[in-house]
Amino acid sequence: MLKVLITGITGFTGRYMAEELAAHGYDVHGLSYREPKGELPACISAIHCCPLDDGEKLRTLLADIRPSYVVHLAAVSFVAFADADAIYQANLLGTRRLLEALRSTASDLRAVLLASSANVYGNATEGVLDESTPLAPANDYAVSKVAMEYLAKLYASRLPLIVTRPFNYTGIGQAEQFLIPKIVAHTRRKAAVIELGNLDIARDFCDVRQVVQAYRRLLETPAAVGETVNICSGSAYNLEYVLQHVAAISGHRMEVQVNPAFVRSSDVKNLFGSKTKLTTLIGELSPIELRDTLRWMIEAPPQALQ
Repeated sequence: MLKVLITGITGFTGRYMAEELAAHGYDVHGLSYREPKGELPACISAIHCCPLDDGEKLRTLLADIRPSYVVHLAAVSFVAFADADAIYQANLLGTRRLLEALRSTASDLRAVLLASSANVYGNATEGVLDESTPLAPANDYAVSKVAMEYLAKLYASRLPLIVTRPFNYTGIGQAEQFLIPKIVAHTRRKAAVIELGNLDIARDFCDVRQVVQAYRRLLETPAAVGETVNICSGSAYNLEYVLQHVAAISGHRMEVQVNPAFVRSSDVKNLFGSKTKLTTLIGELSPIELRDTLRWMIEAPPQALQ
């Protein structure tokens, strides 16, 4: 069994990544900045407690685990996170410390996947965004991811790096501060009113299960090493589409109030990713329509949300 180390394994994406890799025969190890609570999921061999800023402990741990693959998901992932210093500490400096530790200890690595973000493109370009689209970060989160990508270039000759730019994605277990989980949570508790931003803006949405499948298949594709790849559906959906399908699935309709604080006048109307490069590298992902993701989230048993 090939050994995989996932940073941020206790986060939203990390849990699905562990399940995806274990289901395909990998020996899954995780890295967490604090001790996990309760029993480990059966799909995980071990979760190692080690903050990324402890370089010596990190190097010792990597030398002991000797992973064949690394999936780096540990990050501040909420765009509007209030502490800018924490964003750069986690997304940029944390990544540097991990890459430096890997460079000095890991000799058998086949691939290291770094999760950047489609936020690096900003909101200035209308329509489809491919990997050649000029970067235009518009907030600290996006700047931290652009900086991380440039940092990765410094290690590209020494480590087998794959940089991914996931567009929006969602699923059971994602925090309510994100858009679709907020809508689903309001629906599940039969809220009468929900406050949202501009209902006409259309964005690319994937299912988290598609995202982790793409990550695994990129790890398994030697030609992906050295590449930067969009992770996206290639389609754009607006909030009206989401609200209509949520209401049809649940039978519950809410009054939608547009909160000016959530509206950004500079946002372009349609923004979505090109999946051409991704498909060329790994083939088509298993299709999951957004309405099916919404149904999965709305009809989830309460224990699945914990």
